[in-house]
Amino acid sequence: MKTVHICFLWHMHQPYYTDPVAGSASMPWVRLHATKAYYDMAYGLDKFPAMKATFNFTPSLLRQLQEVGSGTVRDLFLEHAQRPAADLRPEEKAFLVRHFFSANWATMVRPYPRYHELLVKRGADVYGRDLERIAHQFSTQDLLDLQTWHNLAWFGYGTVSLYPRLAALRAKNRGFTEEEKQEVLAFQLAAVQDIIPLYRRLMEREQIELTTSPFFHPILPLLIDTDFTRRTRPDLPLPSRFHAPEDAEAQLQRAVECHTATFGRAPVGLWPSEGSVCPELIPMLPKVGLRWLATDEGILARSLDAAQQPWQRHRDLYQPYLVEPEGQDVTILFRDREISDAFGFIYHKTTPETAEEDVLRRLRHLIHESPQDQVTIAIVLDGENPWEHYHGGGEQFLSLLYNACSTGALDHDAIRTTTATISNALEAAPATRRGSHLHSGSWINQDYKIWIGHQEDNRGWDLISHTRARLAEIAATLPSDRAQAAWDELYAAEGSDWFWWYGDDFDTDYKEEFDRLFRTHLRNVWTIAGLTPPDLLNEPICKPRGMPEADLVTMPLALLNPSIDGMVTDFFEWRGAGRITTQPPLGAMWKAEGVLADIQFGWSLDQLYLRLDPDEQSRPRQAGLTVELQLQTPEQFYHLSFSLTPPEPDQFLLSQKLANGSWQEIGPYQSICHGNIVELAVPFKDLQLTPGQELRMTILVLEHRLEIARYPHHKPATFLVPGPEFEANQWRV
Repeated sequence: MKTVHICFLWHMHQPYYTDPVAGSASMPWVRLHATKAYYDMAYGLDKFPAMKATFNFTPSLLRQLQEVGSGTVRDLFLEHAQRPAADLRPEEKAFLVRHFFSANWATMVRPYPRYHELLVKRGADVYGRDLERIAHQFSTQDLLDLQTWHNLAWFGYGTVSLYPRLAALRAKNRGFTEEEKQEVLAFQLAAVQDIIPLYRRLMEREQIELTTSPFFHPILPLLIDTDFTRRTRPDLPLPSRFHAPEDAEAQLQRAVECHTATFGRAPVGLWPSEGSVCPELIPMLPKVGLRWLATDEGILARSLDAAQQPWQRHRDLYQPYLVEPEGQDVTILFRDREISDAFGFIYHKTTPETAEEDVLRRLRHLIHESPQDQVTIAIVLDGENPWEHYHGGGEQFLSLLYNACSTGALDHDAIRTTTATISNALEAAPATRRGSHLHSGSWINQDYKIWIGHQEDNRGWDLISHTRARLAEIAATLPSDRAQAAWDELYAAEGSDWFWWYGDDFDTDYKEEFDRLFRTHLRNVWTIAGLTPPDLLNEPICKPRGMPEADLVTMPLALLNPSIDGMVTDFFEWRGAGRITTQPPLGAMWKAEGVLADIQFGWSLDQLYLRLDPDEQSRPRQAGLTVELQLQTPEQFYHLSFSLTPPEPDQFLLSQKLANGSWQEIGPYQSICHGNIVELAVPFKDLQLTPGQELRMTILVLEHRLEIARYPHHKPATFLVPGPEFEANQWRV
């Protein structure tokens, strides 16, 4: 009989927002996530006692939960929420209007009429605008309602179930009193204080396993030696070499000590920050009692390739491996990237039932394809951030899935499935294969580029190196408590989150604040040590924030008449076409593996043309992909769909949405051809379009009916249907 162990590992993490010298925290995410994801994930699991899972808490998060719960650290956002609305100064009102809509608007603002009304009053984009002038338009009651809703919207299904008063306040919707606002904040504090006891109870009854990460979430291989970057990215410019393996060991040792003190039981498992590993890390783990770690399947594929062992995913992935020589063995497990990433980036776009069905479909397929009798499936992902994108916080989806997984929905005559903590799964099905090589990289592109190589990253590493060298010189002369506090702040600066936002990989409204916090931790090292911080630490590292980058859509400049033959017939047939960028936007942590390399569009006077250039490297995946073209006018809504690798003959299906919400087929069309590229044409008359009419276009890529990519990324490409004067209007003096 084939035995299958399904291991969920939910990673909970926040960077260290606290400035210990000032005794304050500038960001509210620990407190707000506590009332939503941290509480919800334990509450949801508690309803399914047969369901087992593993949770990973970074010590930097645990420390902040304790700081928030005890009130020992001032909270900038909380202070602005606590202040009576009638007493707010102009700059405080501006702060509320700027920051108190920080939530997912689709799932946490628009569902609440009053909160949405206040957002509409403020406007969607306040970048560079006169915030105090806008805030002056908000009445005292507006501001009080905003203070209340900013905190009320962040409660998840677990806390709302525990405190029914929250549902009553949401139903009230508007006109909150100061007393009601304080009620909300009191419930919030109670929830924060209950997080650690709640998870400890689940651990003590053996339903969950609790694991750790390096204390301040650093990229451990880069602490050991930044030159390890060259193993996978010899092209990147690097900072002066940073080599501090003792810092990596300290981050691990302190993590184990914090975890043990918090939960009363030492961890044996590790999620290394961002799944970042290297061979030199492994011997450090047994020294602190860690027996296993997890990372991404891409690391396994690259490791086997380096060892000249062919990678066969279904054969190789779903089992643990031993690393290091015998006698000092550490077990390593590799996550299923496709399922894990679908939780984080795909399933919120569909219904709970469809999402659950897709997880089970994927699991059944890989269970059937895996040849071994013992199958261990690791589903590892962020346990807090995805749920902001799910309506209802993902409660229904997780409930359906947990129920299916814990009641044998995947069992078969010859197959027995069970959910398990990772330690239990490794005990039941120990590793039998030994890895002869471990690739150096992270879960993202199997390298460290996100955190090093850009000039902003490199400047940050040089500042850490300079500060650490000075601290090492004088640490022995400091009282032990001050030396420990100074090292603690250096370790906080080594965290990965500051470097996540440096460079041009990702973007956030709070980029400048992350930069300030990084430099604050380094300044604190000098201050605690009794030294004057260098002026360099007062200079921002990241470039001043410009206007948000818009989707790159280039409009057509000429009328087209391409041959619909699936080939680039000649250089000129698409000359003058418009183009939609396929590059993911800044801030998109997950990127659909390149499905389309290029998108061009254009028109003649009577037809709309579209050209898709598939990415050659993703050709094998395209057999299961469908393209859906959404076309919308002020009066009508159409969609046009086709497979990326269709059966003969080539065709696409055009449908129109009726007033009752149903879809009516207009008919199949043969004006499409798949070859090296995909080309198609659709008549304007069949879309009931006339010259000068506005048309909005979005291109979706679907896999098993689930959206995996969207072009343009944020909003449809909008243009006017061309008339006879179109080309003449393109001339510019």
